[in-house]
Amino acid sequence: MAQLRQFNLTQLKQLIAGKDGMLANNYITQNLAVARNVRIQLIKKQLIGQPTLMPEMRILIIKQGWATPIINMMERRFEPGDLVFLGSRGILEYQEASDDIQGIGLSVSDELFALAIGNRVPAAFDGHLRDFQMHLEPADQDYLDQLHLLLYRHLSQQDGSSQVTLNLLSAFLWYVDHLWSRHEQTGRQSQTREQRLFTDFIALVSEYAPAHHTIDSYASRLCITPRYMSTIIRQVSGKSAKQWIDDALVTRIKIDLKHTDKPIARIADDMNFPNPSFMTKFFKRMTGMTPRSFRQ
Repeated sequence: MAQLRQFNLTQLKQLIAGKDGMLANNYITQNLAVARNVRIQLIKKQLIGQPTLMPEMRILIIKQGWATPIINMMERRFEPGDLVFLGSRGILEYQEASDDIQGIGLSVSDELFALAIGNRVPAAFDGHLRDFQMHLEPADQDYLDQLHLLLYRHLSQQDGSSQVTLNLLSAFLWYVDHLWSRHEQTGRQSQTREQRLFTDFIALVSEYAPAHHTIDSYASRLCITPRYMSTIIRQVSGKSAKQWIDDALVTRIKIDLKHTDKPIARIADDMNFPNPSFMTKFFKRMTGMTPRSFRQ
């Protein structure tokens, strides 16, 4: 994964400035981006069709239009009023988006985040979530928009105070955390036990698929029997637990084959296969191609 293609804030700035010679309502440095006009159609052309690593955390609020990206190997759909968070080193792949899609965005490096937040880290950003999505009420969306606008206007001043920047950034992040905490509490209460188990299962698969290929390992982490877990996952999703595990594993192998120069033997070892032959048989069964053919 170390050689997975990246798209950092410096590249984003070069892309936007290179298109029309100016940043057009967007403030971007190597540590911070405050975008009043997120140009998703322009960015999409650079990222569509292949997984891309995002080194910095990203927050996007959709104002109009829609998009259907893959985030950390899970398909999503974004609509107007949705707030989307992607943690640092998250994996994004664009698929489709409407021509009229618009929104505002914020991207922060880990270093600047630490300076803005200090010793007490909001629960939404403490690292236990790789990503999340929630729908905002109009009043909450307007409040975040005003905080975002204040931050942008301050950054646009030539003599703006760095301490004010950090405080405004902190206020924005803490308010997102407040909304997430409220949303999480409501969401968990409305979910059935089976839905919560499925959500927890998917989070584990997203994190541990390269290392753990069997149902037993995930059932053990969830403190339930493999049979019960398999039954619930199929009832909730229509797919077996093993299908979810295998699909996540194939995606990871594809990423390494396409976006790194690792030898196939090294990939097999990283993905915890006994030897390259085992991985080749697994990959061909899942895709109809050998790893070598897929890479070529």
